[in-house]
Amino acid sequence: MIRHTVVFRLKHAPGSPEERDFLAAARSLVAIPGVEKFELLRQVGRKNAYTFGISMEFADAEVYAHYNDHPAHVRFVQERWLAEVADFLEIDYAPLAVRP
Repeated sequence: MIRHTVVFRLKHAPGSPEERDFLAAARSLVAIPGVEKFELLRQVGRKNAYTFGISMEFADAEVYAHYNDHPAHVRFVQERWLAEVADFLEIDYAPLAVRP
């Protein structure tokens, strides 16, 4: 399993129509085959400057690669993400096998 996470800050004013439109577009990524446990999140802590997060899971690295190359994801990144995100941090996790 791969958990793909990204925290980000938008260029748009908080609560603006542009912010709402971007978040709606981001939410549409859930429709890409292989996306599981999709969450669009609002940052509530004060330990960093990011305001939103996205978290999703994939069965394995092959499914995650398919997501990354999917036309809907590529289009979202090219048309929305690069133009509207001010700053971000992306982290991809795989579970550790913990031995007793």
